[in-house]
Amino acid sequence: MSDAPVSAAPYDVLTMGRVGVDIYPLEVGKKLEDVETFGKYLGGSATNVAVAASRHGRRAAVITRTGDDPFGRFVHRALGEFGVDDRFVTSVPHLPTPVTFCEIFPPDHFPIYFYRFPKAPDLEIHEHELDLDAIRAARIFWVTGTGLCTEPSRSATLAALRARGRRGITVLDLDYRPMFWPSREEARRWVQEALPHATLAVGNLDECDTAVGEKEPKAAAAALRARGVDLAVVKQGPEGVLAVDGANTVLVPPHPVEVVNGLGAGDGFGGALCHGLLAGWPLERVLRFANVAGAIVASRLACSSAMPSTEEVETEASHGH
Repeated sequence: MSDAPVSAAPYDVLTMGRVGVDIYPLEVGKKLEDVETFGKYLGGSATNVAVAASRHGRRAAVITRTGDDPFGRFVHRALGEFGVDDRFVTSVPHLPTPVTFCEIFPPDHFPIYFYRFPKAPDLEIHEHELDLDAIRAARIFWVTGTGLCTEPSRSATLAALRARGRRGITVLDLDYRPMFWPSREEARRWVQEALPHATLAVGNLDECDTAVGEKEPKAAAAALRARGVDLAVVKQGPEGVLAVDGANTVLVPPHPVEVVNGLGAGDGFGGALCHGLLAGWPLERVLRFANVAGAIVASRLACSSAMPSTEEVETEASHGH
């Protein structure tokens, strides 16, 4: 999505999907209409995963699009500050950069409001703009279910997956947001189109239900593997995380923290998952590390700026034992 040449070194983590600006209350426990002070943060699931990976020292980039506006300029600046390559982030002149608001009612109630109208620029990624060489070369390529919800992003996402050809680790983040889809059945259709091209699928129980029609964790993992992925990671909230590959079934309990805002925890988990997989750790160690990283993000207000370093995760993990 840029004329800039890709340097010889491949990306450790290359993500593709949502970007936006999170406008989050600085006042906890208030309805949005009563909040008077807000903070502005980089957001969007695929973008947050790239930031999280960068915080673990991984060379990361994101393929996405913004509006040609002040929030779009903020996205570029913030990506640079987080060490994420923005060469594949281009603007769509006629669409505004999305903003997202939430309410914060810990421990488990965080209503989220997406302002992606009339259409989000990150859904205007076109197949002909993709740098397929960079996509093929990345050690981990990460796409999301939301990228499949409409054209031209859907065709671009599927084209990227086909070009990737199961090289390295290819992650499909099931990432089901019902407000982006006409129906759960439509989402299932396109997620199932993408699954055979992925080597790893990750999602919570509702997202697994959307993908393969299974809510029971082991059945969901088995169904995802039957669709072609090598590793299925099923997030179960207070019941922990289940991961199943050809040789192992691992269940790791959640890491307890005092929750401030749970919205970015899954992306912190994702970036840490990438780091552990690239490090070649045993599956249980990868999951424990990712669990702690996600918990740390849940204990903080923002998403991108809450992503912990490797040292922070290891310190928190040692305190948990």
